Amino acid sequence: MQTVEEIAAQIVAREGGYVDDPDDPGGATNHGVTIGTLRRLGIDLNGDGRVGTDDLRRLTRGRAAAIYVQHYFRAPHLDQLPSIVQASVFDMQVNAGSQAVRLLQRLVTRMGFSCRDDGIVGPRTIAAARAAAEAAPRHLADAYGIARRNHYYALADARPASRKYARRQDGGKGGWITRAEAFIAPRYHLTLTEHHARTASWA
Repeated sequence: MQTVEEIAAQIVAREGGYVDDPDDPGGATNHGVTIGTLRRLGIDLNGDGRVGTDDLRRLTRGRAAAIYVQHYFRAPHLDQLPSIVQASVFDMQVNAGSQAVRLLQRLVTRMGFSCRDDGIVGPRTIAAARAAAEAAPRHLADAYGIARRNHYYALADARPASRKYARRQDGGKGGWITRAEAFIAPRYHLTLTEHHARTASWA
C-alpha cells in the first residue's frame, strides 16, 4: 500500500505548477496550494513579512506535499478512514476541501450507515465509513469515485465557467473527471461516448 507521502507527491504532480486562472474561485495556486491556504498558514517564503503571490511562486513541490500531508490528511483525520478510500478522499480534500468528506458521509449514509453530513471526520463518521467498508470492501472506493465524478459534473452543470475543468476543448474528459476516475476501477470509467452524452447539453 502506498504511503501518504507517496500519495501527496502524486497529487502535487496532478496539480501542476503556478496557475492564476480567473475562472478558479480559489485564486492563484502553485502545485495546487492556493494563495489563501498559504496566507492561512502564514508561510512567508521570501521573508518580507507578508504572504503574497511571490511566496506562492517560491513554493516547492516538496513543501506543497508536506502541506497536504499535515493540513489535508492528518489534521482532518483522514488517516482514520478505511484505507480503501483514503487516497481518493485525500485527493478530493486537496481539490475541494471538506466537500470530500461530505461526499463520503452522504454515501455511507445511503448505504445504511448513518452519520452527520458536516464535513468533519469524527467518531461517528469513522465508524460509519469502516462499517461500510466491511460491508462492501470491493465497492466502497468505486462508489465514492463515481459519486465524486457525479459531483464534478453537477458543478459544471451549475457553473458554465467551470465546464473546462470537466470537458476539454476537444470534447474529451477534463481534469476533474480523469482525476476522479483515477480512483475507480476501469470497468466503471465512462466511455467517451457516455462522457459526450453527459455533457451534450453544455454550450
